[in-house]
Amino acid sequence: KTATASVSHPEPMETNVQNQPTLFASFAFDDVERAITFLTAIGFEERLVARDEDDPTVVHHAQFAWRERGGIMFGSTGRRTPGEGYQDLGPASAYLVVDRDDEVDEIYAKALAAGATSLIVPEDQTYGGRSATVRDVEGNQWSFGSYAGE
Repeated sequence: KTATASVSHPEPMETNVQNQPTLFASFAFDDVERAITFLTAIGFEERLVARDEDDPTVVHHAQFAWRERGGIMFGSTGRRTPGEGYQDLGPASAYLVVDRDDEVDEIYAKALAAGATSLIVPEDQTYGGRSATVRDVEGNQWSFGSYAGE
């Protein structure tokens, strides 16, 4: 059986690839609704959610933006992905760049309030910037930092 999906686009999507993220971290979640709550709590914005029409608790594909140029894609574990079989990913990790050192502390607190556990408390780094790391309820690791790389 081929799954059909309903898609919501909360904001119009741009088609110019120069204005779109070109690298996405990919995740699969057992509890997609809880993941969406966590992601929006720490600052992600929904761009697209494609739910199964027969079972709207199953998300075939979702895309959430991190500020202007970052993003993640995800869906439900166990969903059928054309050409790939069933999607079962293990825990993943992502580093999210913020504008200021004090934002690290703010997002860290929001993540803990949304159910994450602390792995590394906010701290200044010897190479510059400030960072912190949490683990969400499904074991994914999220680091927040003001160091944007070189």
